[in-house]
Amino acid sequence: MKQGIHPDYREVVFVDLSNDFKFITRSTVQTRETTKWTDGKEYPLYKLDTSSETHPFYTGKQKLVDTAGRVEKFRQKFGSKTGKSAAKGAAKA
Repeated sequence: MKQGIHPDYREVVFVDLSNDFKFITRSTVQTRETTKWTDGKEYPLYKLDTSSETHPFYTGKQKLVDTAGRVEKFRQKFGSKTGKSAAKGAAKA
């Protein structure tokens, strides 16, 4: 292997932010934070939004996302055919 071209492959602690599930594995991911593991050693820390502990495929539980609220907020901000711009067009006719 050539020296100096490969990323640093080391043990990293991954933490799932939604339920504080932690696991340690080897990875090349770049991190800025560190944490102490149960063995007393300090490891790089990488924060995850979802892991096998919270992913719907593995848990069988579906998370509901408030898409209606986001769609309405978008329509209020940028207008839509059924919103303000359609009402203005109907008033002119």
